[in-house]
Parts: sequence; structure tokens; C-alpha cells
Amino acid sequence: MGAFISDIKSKQLSASGTVFGGRSRIKAIYVVPSATAGTLVIKDGGSSGTAVITLNTPAVESGQNANPIYVVLPVDGVLCETSSYATLTDVAYATVFYG
Repeated sequence: MGAFISDIKSKQLSASGTVFGGRSRIKAIYVVPSATAGTLVIKDGGSSGTAVITLNTPAVESGQNANPIYVVLPVDGVLCETSSYATLTDVAYATVFYG
């Protein structure tokens, strides 16, 4: 059996907040849109940090079920050198997978 490169953890958010307070690599993102088109921005360095991922989400039509968006990033993921922070704007919730 092969060796594991890193443990994968997750953080679910229903509002903007810290994903992980140290160096991490974002591996995947699961987002459930809201009734209004929105965005999820992953930042390196807290709420005022540098945006490293921006994901736009569509609006959910009235009377329709929200279709979640699942994005798997390449093998190494996206590096957040100092900390990872997610800014959610008009997003029902998001789960960020990191290692």
C-alpha cells in the first residue's frame, strides 16, 4: 500500500470565516448556492488576505432545488502560505477540504 502524502481535513462554513489558521493546501470545495448568484473566495492570510481562488455560483431558481458545486483541485491543491480564509457572499454554505 502507498504512503499518504497528507491527511485531509474539512471545514463547513455558513458564513465567512477561517478554514485553517496555518499553512495549508486547499484540495477541494463543495458549495451549495443560494437564491442569489454569489461567490466564494479563498484567501491566504485572513479576511484581508490575497485571493487565491474565486468561485462564482449561480442563483437557484424559485421552487428549484439547489445543485451543489463540487470542485476538486489538482494533486498539490492551492497553497495558502499563512492561513486559509473563506469569504462567502450569497452562498448557502460551503465545505472546504484542505491538507
